[in-house]
Amino acid sequence: MIRSVPRPLLTLVMLVAFLFAGATVTAGSAHADSCYSWGRTLSQGASGEDVRQLQIRVAGYPGYGSVLAIDGQFGPATKQAVVRFQQAYGLSADGIAGPQTFGKIYALQDADCTPIHFAYGELNRCNSTWAGGAVSAAVARSNALRLMWQLEALRHALGDRPINISSGFRSYACNSAVGGASSSNHLYGRAADITGTPSYCAIDLEARYHGFSEILGPGYPGHSTHAHLGDQGSRFWSASQCGI
Repeated sequence: MIRSVPRPLLTLVMLVAFLFAGATVTAGSAHADSCYSWGRTLSQGASGEDVRQLQIRVAGYPGYGSVLAIDGQFGPATKQAVVRFQQAYGLSADGIAGPQTFGKIYALQDADCTPIHFAYGELNRCNSTWAGGAVSAAVARSNALRLMWQLEALRHALGDRPINISSGFRSYACNSAVGGASSSNHLYGRAADITGTPSYCAIDLEARYHGFSEILGPGYPGHSTHAHLGDQGSRFWSASQCGI
């Protein structure tokens, strides 16, 4: 004999089922990422493409004067970058990239893998193909992606204030037209000039903590009207009016 379920109990069961279903959809949507999804927890000692993808997104957190290698190897430097990223966003700072860390990254990126506050178009006002520079279009675009994640970290550290990029990637023709240096990092897609607010000195001083090996600003010839942030092999910081 099948007994009928009392209406109040049936209602409660249906409500609980609905809530759990909703929670499942919400949790699943965070991992149905159209850019890149991580399938495992990452910690020191791990290696692979998933580590490299993580490194790109925490490249802005290497610590003062440091640059994080994007090599797919989760070593001590990557762990500390993850710790600083976690601290910056109020997460448990254990240096292990798991659901909380990936969830925050998912929330910070758009479908094309750029951080939510920056776009490829901002880093390339020269042409739409990324061609004509010192490296292939694919490499220039890849360099620009890393740069955008560093800028996202800088933006957050400056109180989530908007950053205006006046110049990013340049072909040789574009670089020549604006009088850029013949070896400019703009030709590689790994430099950005910033105008407006915050102040250039505020930008340059904070940039020292976010993986920029090239920082130029007020006091350096030709850089009184913008802050120049880039990445090159060795450190070159010069903005004497800012104490750098």
